[in-house]
Amino acid sequence: MTHPPNIPLAAAPKGRCLLLLLIATLLSITPVSSMLAADDLPDPTSEAARQRRLRAVQSGVAYIIAQQDSEGAITDRKTQTAMSSLAVLALAAAGHQPTDKTPEGVAMRLALEFVLRDENQTDEGYFGRKDGSRMYGHGIITLMLSEMLGMSLDPAQEKIIRNKLVKAVQLIVRAQRVHKGNNHQGGWRYMPDSKDSDLSVTVWQVMALRSAESAGIEVPQSAIHDAVEYLKRLYCSDRDEHGKPKKAAAPFGYERNHHQAQAPAAGLLALQVCGLYEAPEVIGSADWHMEHPPESKMNFLFYQAYYYATGMHLRGGKYADRALAETQQLLLNLQRDDGSWLNNRGNESQAGAVYSTSLAVIALSVDNYFLPIYQR
Repeated sequence: MTHPPNIPLAAAPKGRCLLLLLIATLLSITPVSSMLAADDLPDPTSEAARQRRLRAVQSGVAYIIAQQDSEGAITDRKTQTAMSSLAVLALAAAGHQPTDKTPEGVAMRLALEFVLRDENQTDEGYFGRKDGSRMYGHGIITLMLSEMLGMSLDPAQEKIIRNKLVKAVQLIVRAQRVHKGNNHQGGWRYMPDSKDSDLSVTVWQVMALRSAESAGIEVPQSAIHDAVEYLKRLYCSDRDEHGKPKKAAAPFGYERNHHQAQAPAAGLLALQVCGLYEAPEVIGSADWHMEHPPESKMNFLFYQAYYYATGMHLRGGKYADRALAETQQLLLNLQRDDGSWLNNRGNESQAGAVYSTSLAVIALSVDNYFLPIYQR
């Protein structure tokens, strides 16, 4: 089992980047039992529960915008462009838009303008180079711009966003088409020319492509098809002679034959984003997560909670209700007095509070249906 390298918070040496430590899913975890029996969880649809989530989200949003610097970036660590984009996604998930004449709207507008600076994207369309966030950051930034298309201030900015999106999507497609071994074909990893793939990096690219496609950007259907096939190979179950999973319930693995991941719900979310709502891997993953919700002792708690909440939300019904109740029970108890969240365990502790708070805000806001990518 490979662990993420320990690197300082300053500029990452030899191409390594801080965001790898923040959201990589290299550490395996032991499946854990549910925190509470379903009957002991509060009803997440009650008005009291909804108001508790709303207050928590409002406090989290206030913390996020308070971290904005004079250049418009929102971050308390490095990887400014990627973290600013994640923060914008969180603000949008909470119901804010860059056109709003509110402190939240102003913060989104300034952050969007910061991300759109020419120096943040290479001529080849790559967003992950300058801030060291690599393909993680590229996927997050591309997703944010796709979700913001149509929310810009004026036609001129809309054109800038669209032009940068076209180049960013083309970069993602080229990175997928790099010659790779059979187990890795169809996915992505840390660099545009990587010859291997993993679950975590792949899911950000898949969401970016699907969001861009919904926004009217041309995306080859072969890219989506190949990504789906790769994700299915990461489902932790042997197959029968017809290619169907033998296990009734299982998580997704980090890589092929690596049957544990720090955020196994990532595959659950990605396949549904691609329209496979009733695929056996989706059904089996959702069933597995009914018995394995996130727990506070996890090293990548907020990354896991984000995928768990969004993936189960898309599954709907009892899965969405259970995940919302579990997520509320977990995250509201961990929110700090200043409105932020921060994991004090493992590598995620180095990610900073903007990262953790942004993911927590999205996880607690999925039932508001504000961001198209999380809508069925």
